[in-house]
Amino acid sequence: MEITTRLQSRGIELSRIGLGTAPFGNLYREVGDDGAAEAVVTAFEGGIRYFDTAPHYGLGLSERRLGRALQQLPRDEVVVSTKVGRLLRPNPDARGRDSDLFEVPDDLVRVWDFSAAGVRRSVEESLERMGLDRIDIVYLHDCDDHLEQALTEGGPELSRMRDEGLIRAWGAGMNQAPALARIARETDADVMMMAGRHTLLRQEGDELFAACDETGVAVVAVGVFNSGVLAVEEPGADTHFDYAPVTPDVLERARAIAAVCREHGTTLPAAAIAFPLREHWVTAVALGVEDAGQVRENLALAAQDVPEALFEELNERGLVGGSRWTMSWDDETEGEAQA
Repeated sequence: MEITTRLQSRGIELSRIGLGTAPFGNLYREVGDDGAAEAVVTAFEGGIRYFDTAPHYGLGLSERRLGRALQQLPRDEVVVSTKVGRLLRPNPDARGRDSDLFEVPDDLVRVWDFSAAGVRRSVEESLERMGLDRIDIVYLHDCDDHLEQALTEGGPELSRMRDEGLIRAWGAGMNQAPALARIARETDADVMMMAGRHTLLRQEGDELFAACDETGVAVVAVGVFNSGVLAVEEPGADTHFDYAPVTPDVLERARAIAAVCREHGTTLPAAAIAFPLREHWVTAVALGVEDAGQVRENLALAAQDVPEALFEELNERGLVGGSRWTMSWDDETEGEAQA
């Protein structure tokens, strides 16, 4: 199926695999500056041209590290996205370490703000942290509890900034589909970042994909490993699913999917990457990494041949289903999905 997304109409083409940089903000553990820079360069050398970050990640550390690494690359050849909704302000009650998953000092605090002024200020501060003169894509970040303000103030302000050339496109990023679908329908956004909701274990993107049919909004899929349970060939009881320890029923299903993957000559993580890319509105999958080694591993997984017969069998067995992916592709487009 030949489609042109709003993102493409803005002149933005994403590499099918993107680099997520939450780990550059010391997510769960510390990552060195040199390791982050090497990961970015390795990704570029491996064909990755899309890099995503956010102020939230390490209280600005991820943005600073990505910005420094990008100085080594040709700016016009890469697409950079960041997010708005959390302004970083001095913390009057600093106690030493950030309390929100990142191993960084808590000298700053996150302040929710999806107002027009807050969104514009966030973009300006991100530009300063990264040392860039423009941002390609800006997402309203986790605006679930601030949806009305994001719709009436934040989104329109991002459209104005797009018209001014300060950004090239905008959208929203959340761990759900319904709110993303509403933003797609009620604004002139270009792309939605959907986390963990169109994966081998969760197929909940139908409402968003229906909105894409109506509007031409593109989708970037993230969280495709559902916090880790799909990131290994044989998941164990110590893995995580959606930010929590995996439950026995989810683990059983993941292991059953892994067994079918082996029968078809591939692996669970390779299939996890390939699955969302089969939906024709999914423009890219962004994968978070800590270092260059993980970049190379992800590129190798993305290059694996994941046969269509695998997904057909998973559907027949009831291991994957409830999504419209079964009607999204024909023989002509299947090879394109695996590229």
